[in-house]
Amino acid sequence: MYSHTTVGANDLPRARAFYEAVFAPLGHEVRYSDETFVGWGVPGGPPQFLIARPFNGEAPSVGNGAMIALVARKRSVVDACHAAALEQGGTDEGKPSLRPHYHPNYYGAYFRDPDGNKICIVCHQPE
Repeated sequence: MYSHTTVGANDLPRARAFYEAVFAPLGHEVRYSDETFVGWGVPGGPPQFLIARPFNGEAPSVGNGAMIALVARKRSVVDACHAAALEQGGTDEGKPSLRPHYHPNYYGAYFRDPDGNKICIVCHQPE
């Protein structure tokens, strides 16, 4: 349905270190990198999640109500990604847990990266 998602970063090396730690449990790897962009994807695939300095040279900003949700195959991966985010300087927006008001097997965690972008890691599978 979509090609890729890009979020702004004030400090590209800091953001890269943050997302490398968060994406490792998901099995995502850097698929593209230069002085302006870093992009992650599944091994052998195109970059689907990118961090970048805005082209207009202004500071990046986050959208009110905007969030990116990434799928994990197992609940333990949700836990690992959330822990990595907090260890890398992210802020907690919702600890890993079941959220049955979405559906009975919705197990998710929420955090913000160091630039304030809101990220969700979710597993839709039963334990």
